[in-house]
Amino acid sequence: MGIELNALHWVYLVFILAIIGFLLMRRDTSFICILGIFSLGLVATSSISQSIMGVFNSFIYAIQELSGTILIISIITAMSNVLMKTGINEAMVYPFTKLIRTPALAYWVIGILMMVISWFFWPSPAVALLGAVLLPVAVRVGLPAMGVAVAMNLFGHGIALSGDYIIQGAPKLTADGAGIPVADVVSASVPLVIIMGVVTTVAAFFYLFRDIKNKKIAVHRADEDSSALSKTSDEKESSYFPKRFTKIFAVLIPLLYLVDIVIMFTEKLQGGDATALIGGTTVFILILISFYAYKSGGLEKITDHLIEGLQFGFRIFGPVIPIAAFFYLGDAALPQIYGDVLPAA
Repeated sequence: MGIELNALHWVYLVFILAIIGFLLMRRDTSFICILGIFSLGLVATSSISQSIMGVFNSFIYAIQELSGTILIISIITAMSNVLMKTGINEAMVYPFTKLIRTPALAYWVIGILMMVISWFFWPSPAVALLGAVLLPVAVRVGLPAMGVAVAMNLFGHGIALSGDYIIQGAPKLTADGAGIPVADVVSASVPLVIIMGVVTTVAAFFYLFRDIKNKKIAVHRADEDSSALSKTSDEKESSYFPKRFTKIFAVLIPLLYLVDIVIMFTEKLQGGDATALIGGTTVFILILISFYAYKSGGLEKITDHLIEGLQFGFRIFGPVIPIAAFFYLGDAALPQIYGDVLPAA
């Protein structure tokens, strides 16, 4: 049994190095993860059929573990679609456009706002919520579109997603793979996220504006008419949504999430409980806005938006499932997938 344990360790280590190599080459890792799962099963069970079954069962295990994260992203995306189609996102973001008066302010205002929104909405939906409104404003004051993209990605996909302190989906992946509590991952990541965030955003700011000064990046100041870029193809759907309600919901939605934060701190909610609170709040916001926006058609629109959200969620997590399935085998998943193949501790 000791030989099998050593063999499993070596196989697992070899495939971890292979995954890192694929990442360095910027290649997709789904195949190498599936091959790793199959190889671990072959070493553990010496059965081709059991190894093949293990690949599928490991996917099921990963989906079960990730289901909460996938669902919260799907629900948030569904609500984000409603916000964009009703114009509420523009009402939420518009006050911040008044702060964008110079290219430097545009960089930091858009970045920090992207970070805060991404904590609640995750970066991908946040890009859609903010981009159409803030991009024309930033371009108008002299910040290139590339600068907007850099700010949104560093603050959103970089800082916000690395910490993910509200939804706690990303820390859960790390915690489950390492077999430790989510709270430990969150607390340990704080200094790392701060240092990474400060270094990357400041360095990007310096190099971006150096290239602008040296005219390596062209600056095209947009006319006032560029605000038309913020109008979406769903303008007709938002036309019958009362304008006064867009302002009401623009204030109500942040307040509801602030209440969630207060509840998290007072009730000491973390991990799945924190995610469930955000998710439940998001569902009720989606329902409320849908009934106001679509009146009698709200019942059908709620379902439509949920379907859109779920499609987005599984499309985003499609590449993650094989990776998670492999790394879960490094912890509690191995005996559940391939049986008691390890010696007693």
